[in-house]
Amino acid sequence: MKWYRELDKSGRRTFIAAFGGWSLDALDFMVFTFVISTLMTLWHIDKGQAGMLGTVTLLSSAIGGWAAGILADRYGRVRILQLTILWFSLCTVAIGFSQNFEQLFVLRALQGLGFGGEWAVGSVLIGEIVRSENRAKAVGTVQSGWAVGWGVAALAYTLAFSVLPEEWAWRSLFWVGVLPALLVLFIRKNVPEPAVYLRTQQRYADGEVRRSFWEIFSPELLKTTVLAALLCTGIQGGYYAITTWLPTFLKVERGLSVIGTGGYLLVIITGSFCGYLCGAYLGDRLGRRGNLILFSILSGVAIYAYTQMQLTNNQILVLGFPLGFAASGIFGGLGAFLTELFPSALRANGQGFAYNFGRGVGALFPTLVGYLSAKSTLGLAIGMFAGGAYCVVLIAALLLPETKGRTLD
Repeated sequence: MKWYRELDKSGRRTFIAAFGGWSLDALDFMVFTFVISTLMTLWHIDKGQAGMLGTVTLLSSAIGGWAAGILADRYGRVRILQLTILWFSLCTVAIGFSQNFEQLFVLRALQGLGFGGEWAVGSVLIGEIVRSENRAKAVGTVQSGWAVGWGVAALAYTLAFSVLPEEWAWRSLFWVGVLPALLVLFIRKNVPEPAVYLRTQQRYADGEVRRSFWEIFSPELLKTTVLAALLCTGIQGGYYAITTWLPTFLKVERGLSVIGTGGYLLVIITGSFCGYLCGAYLGDRLGRRGNLILFSILSGVAIYAYTQMQLTNNQILVLGFPLGFAASGIFGGLGAFLTELFPSALRANGQGFAYNFGRGVGALFPTLVGYLSAKSTLGLAIGMFAGGAYCVVLIAALLLPETKGRTLD
């Protein structure tokens, strides 16, 4: 953590805000994966409909993420970060009051608008305040906050379903979503805009023509934008195919109880946290492309073993650590890579589009897994879509340029 000690006071507060925001977003988002099987029982919805509830949030987050990126380039990273966190938090609390599938579907769509924007803005914010040699470590460590939020969601799920009736237990998990709103107060008081963003705005104030957000599709940037979007599609498609259905896979196909499912997931989440940190450091050591290639191969091998091999529950428990390590570690160097691919005037816009295009297409994977599992096993459906996704990652990583050491303009 030497890079953290080198940050000034405002830099450390920015890191805390970005880490906390992403952790709390993970908490609010991942609780849904724990209650899918409960909603299927209480509301008599099928796997396809359950998959749609996972997909609609990711699809709307693609729109929200790109829009937040465009607005962050225009009005500031910090201001838009506050707006996205507040929106996401309020929609999550409202989900706890929904009464039927239709209401839940609409609220999940609205929730996605804020969910997509938080990472798009927060990643750029932290990426712009650290030196190039530490950028992957800093942004990747922020990304590890997802595992923290996921872990809290698993503990909350285990506790809520152990002491409350199912009808109230699943609702209480969404009411916890009020917590991120409190983070806005901290950000408003302690987090300044990055110097590189302020310099860009000063050039506009001095008469430089503001660049259109459509310029990420100009001949100069089109190849970068397309390949970055494909890269993010593979990473997120594989991840959501795994994590959205994992609690249901453990509970339905492996026959685990609520306590058992929570325990198995905590092993996976521990692996995820270690994977995020390892990916963050390897991103600065091996380079952005080498890191992505390594983790895509590890992810493909781990998901094949977890879902396709005939293993005992004890073996599944042990294998959960490398599965979480690989599927999450691939994100460790991604944020820094995207930040370095685009110029300052279009950075949040380009990064927001690429990451959230990937999220939007990857959002189809939970629904497709749900429908395919109606004709085959859930494990086979997860393995097919996740495996194909990591092949896309390999291709895109090989075609993109290496940006390790690149100084932000």
